[in-house]
Amino acid sequence: MRILVQKFGGTSVSSQEARERVIQHIKRERENGYAIVVVVSAMGRKGDPYATDTLLGLVRAGGDYLPARERDMLLGCGEIISAAVLCGMLIASGIPSVALTGGSAGILTDEGFGAARIKRVQPEQLLRHLESGSVAVVAGFQGISSQGDLTTLGRGGSDTTATALGAALRAEMVDIYTDVNGILTADPRFVSEAKPLPVVSYAEICNMARQGAKVIHPRAVEIAMQAKVPLRVRSTFSEETGTLVTDDLSAANAHYVRDRHVTGIAHVSGITQISVKAIEGRNDMQLQVFQTMARHHISVDFINVTPSGALYTVYDHDAEIAEMLLKEAGFSPQLKHGCAKISVIGGGMNGQPGVMARIVEALTEQGISIMQSADSNTTIWVLVRDFDMAVALRALHAKFDLHL
Repeated sequence: MRILVQKFGGTSVSSQEARERVIQHIKRERENGYAIVVVVSAMGRKGDPYATDTLLGLVRAGGDYLPARERDMLLGCGEIISAAVLCGMLIASGIPSVALTGGSAGILTDEGFGAARIKRVQPEQLLRHLESGSVAVVAGFQGISSQGDLTTLGRGGSDTTATALGAALRAEMVDIYTDVNGILTADPRFVSEAKPLPVVSYAEICNMARQGAKVIHPRAVEIAMQAKVPLRVRSTFSEETGTLVTDDLSAANAHYVRDRHVTGIAHVSGITQISVKAIEGRNDMQLQVFQTMARHHISVDFINVTPSGALYTVYDHDAEIAEMLLKEAGFSPQLKHGCAKISVIGGGMNGQPGVMARIVEALTEQGISIMQSADSNTTIWVLVRDFDMAVALRALHAKFDLHL
């Protein structure tokens, strides 16, 4: 069989009209000769009746005493409802279909309720449905533990479901359908000149996703990359093919040539920079600082450690508790609230001189100060003030000609 996995996000299944668009995509690919596995998220977003955040609100309203196992039972309901509703619509339109939970689709996980990891996929039952000619509609975001309990996969879980099934079934492609037409060079809310990217590498989209581009979860991309399953990020509300994610450019387009150092610009706002000076006679300063953050589950980023101190960032919502903990440990931290991390991403920048110079030039021309910087082989990060972020994004986008 030629197998295609299609994943539809919450906005894609949130209304009758949207679900009709979903069915059109399924019909088209069936006519192209594919056996179809459809992975669905819960309907809509926070405030919609069956959205995950809405279900979570039911628990919080009662004091949030629900244990993790039972919480997962509740949160898994949204995707099951989506799968059953879409299955019924497919059958009504003359397409044989079957609805499956993550567990009945063969997704076996550990018992890390709320953020379970997939241990293996046993797709035999799923394959039997495909061989019989049915479309398999699978509830995303969930699996089953060795004890038979429903587990949820955490943030981006439906994307992870789709790529895990794509890998296990050796699918030709995994299509991720959203409400945007592919991956853009920057966030169009801040950069009106942002353009769709026809092709990106796995590494580039992983970095873009980790640094604020919310089109697909990096965990899902990593699974696809390991299995060498191509991804497409597409719009439910368009027939365009969107963005192909692959390391094989020849498979993308025989005539496509990518000759640029930078692929896109991403950002994360709401960040606080923390500076901790070394104290004379305390050689364990760095150890104490980062052990303190780790013990209290505070995520740290943008880390610079020198003999004279430590410089790093946390999210604004963690800043107050981080400051209190550091003072209790005997340090005098200096905090700068309201910062933004901007990421310049591109697989072609590795070993290319002048990329950092152009970043500094673009920001200096706009009078924007760089508070901190770091780099990897595919990304350069700079920290700026939140109020400078939009101007910085536009300046960098223009400096690297991403609008062309």
